[in-house]
Amino acid sequence: MAIPGNLDRFTGFADVYDTHRPSPPAALVDLLSQLAGVEQPRLVVDIGSGTGLSTVIWAERAARVVGIEPNADMRRQAELRSSRDSIVAYRDAHSSATGLPDACADIVTCSQALHWLEPEPTFAEVARILRPGGVFAAYDCDWPPTMHWEAELAYDTVMRRGTKLERERGIDDGVVRWAKSGHLERMRSSGHFRYVREMLLHHVEPGNAERLVGLATSQGGCAGLLRHRISEHEIGLDVLRAEAERVLGTEPRTWYWSYRVRIGVK
Repeated sequence: MAIPGNLDRFTGFADVYDTHRPSPPAALVDLLSQLAGVEQPRLVVDIGSGTGLSTVIWAERAARVVGIEPNADMRRQAELRSSRDSIVAYRDAHSSATGLPDACADIVTCSQALHWLEPEPTFAEVARILRPGGVFAAYDCDWPPTMHWEAELAYDTVMRRGTKLERERGIDDGVVRWAKSGHLERMRSSGHFRYVREMLLHHVEPGNAERLVGLATSQGGCAGLLRHRISEHEIGLDVLRAEAERVLGTEPRTWYWSYRVRIGVK
């Protein structure tokens, strides 16, 4: 079952999330297919699929793709991407109870979400639905992407201020997170995977001042503050916007995204 505070954290800003968050690296599809020993996976399951950014990357490769997403706002946004006859479908379910059959999946992914999910029940469910030799990949990108040190510093300042405000106002009450730095060891110690390792992938996408501010407001903490009527000025979004406009401007420039991919083979 999803933790209520974690689930509520992602309500009310699916459109902002979908507009400004990055797509996963294209190389991830080739990498995981190779590790699973399949050219075309029979089934890819994307846990915590959000608005579908991490789900639709499989649409041209897999025979079938299922996104598992318990947040109705995020799931509705994802479903806007999928035509009625698409191989991609979304399910109102949880990381510990997907409702899928045993050993049905070649690949299970979890993008930008594992730190919000209770580890042991999640790993047990992943292992149940993976076939022997199937691959689990939990991956996250570093925030912010690399593009301009002054803009990055301004973004980090807003994130730190937002975390402080959440604690002071009690807005993060009921929210539970697990440190990303512990993902690999938790996967290893779960006993559900024969082989576990971490690797890095990189990805480029364009961005400008507007996208940097959008990225900030796509973070659950910042979105929660705005939902609780904390002003942009108090959060520091006005300063971020001014600094981003000064150093980034309106023209897109290349942003470099770094991803940490934790891999487990059943």
